[in-house]
Amino acid sequence: MATTQRLLLVEDEPTLCELLSASLRLAGFEVTAVQTGGQALEAVRDDRPDLIVLDVMLPDLDGFEVARRLREDPYRLGIGQPPILFLTARDATEDRISGLRAGGDDYVTKPFNLEELILRIQAVLRRTSGRRPDGLLVVDDLQLDPDSHQVTRSGRPVQLSPTEFSLLRVLMENAGQVLSRHQLLDQVWHYDFDGDDSIVASYISYLRRKIDIAEPKLIHTVRGTGYVLRRSRA
Repeated sequence: MATTQRLLLVEDEPTLCELLSASLRLAGFEVTAVQTGGQALEAVRDDRPDLIVLDVMLPDLDGFEVARRLREDPYRLGIGQPPILFLTARDATEDRISGLRAGGDDYVTKPFNLEELILRIQAVLRRTSGRRPDGLLVVDDLQLDPDSHQVTRSGRPVQLSPTEFSLLRVLMENAGQVLSRHQLLDQVWHYDFDGDDSIVASYISYLRRKIDIAEPKLIHTVRGTGYVLRRSRA
């Protein structure tokens, strides 16, 4: 029997919070709802949600700060790395970029369609909690363990968000093969974002900052084609 997936909803507008909670429960999720950033940090530690639906405009900590705290030191906080879907009226490009940099896995702007929101949640959950391949993936001194969800480079642990982990896994599974943005959207996101593939470039950039901090560089851009993770001795 499948386990019900747990969502943490962080929304300070009471009417919207009630509507979303009811709709997500009808869609088959178990929902915990809170209204502040501080409550969200406590709920993540206590409830261990499978995904966080996180408003940006909160009365104490904003959603970006909540995400940063969750991503920066999950082990000190005693929590895992649940994926985060930002839900906000802030629709400027710089806000979306800030959300992704803070560790968000998707970004939905208000007003939104409930059915689309549920589909976006399901898409994030598919790519972050789907079937894991057996066996350690190794490219030079970079290692990824699908079972323990751990990544190391030169023996040092690398902390990745769920989407960063999924992207790196696809690149490592296809080491030496150039993958287009659309291929990565399909394999990592399982959702086409209405044809907006700029999110791929953003996440490649985030990965490089964490993986390619020393020589040799492993992640390469093939102009006009896509990206490849290439062994340094190839």
